[in-house]
Amino acid sequence: MLRLKRTNSQDPDFVSLVEMLDKDLAVSDGDEHDFYHQYNGIDLIKHTIVVYDGNRPVAIGAIKKYNDNTVEIKRMYTLPQARGKGLATKVLDELEAWAKELGNTRCILETGKKQPYAIALYHKTGYTIIPNYDQYVGIDNSVCFEKLL
Repeated sequence: MLRLKRTNSQDPDFVSLVEMLDKDLAVSDGDEHDFYHQYNGIDLIKHTIVVYDGNRPVAIGAIKKYNDNTVEIKRMYTLPQARGKGLATKVLDELEAWAKELGNTRCILETGKKQPYAIALYHKTGYTIIPNYDQYVGIDNSVCFEKLL
């Protein structure tokens, strides 16, 4: 039975899955991992989602305030054995709903060109590619997206 929990970045299940995400990204991003990792701290993230299959945490995602009307989607991850079941879409839907409840009208995010499944997810869920923002400007491996809520 699936259950979504709204929590924060101090939640031990969220932290555990972030550690797994970082290990996966270290492999897929290779030499570029250190650049991206410096921007992926979780200590300032106040709004996170953990998905449980029974009592087991299997997927996560977060939103982080970007400006007055925009949040940035962060730390999206699904355990490999739980993929293909639509969990990432469920997390994204819940994050967008939460962002709206908090008065936001736009979501932005960055992912890497080496993350084809993430890119496919964002296209499928209505995100459009935008110019790279902030620290991602000029980074060839980065793809930035937005969605108006």
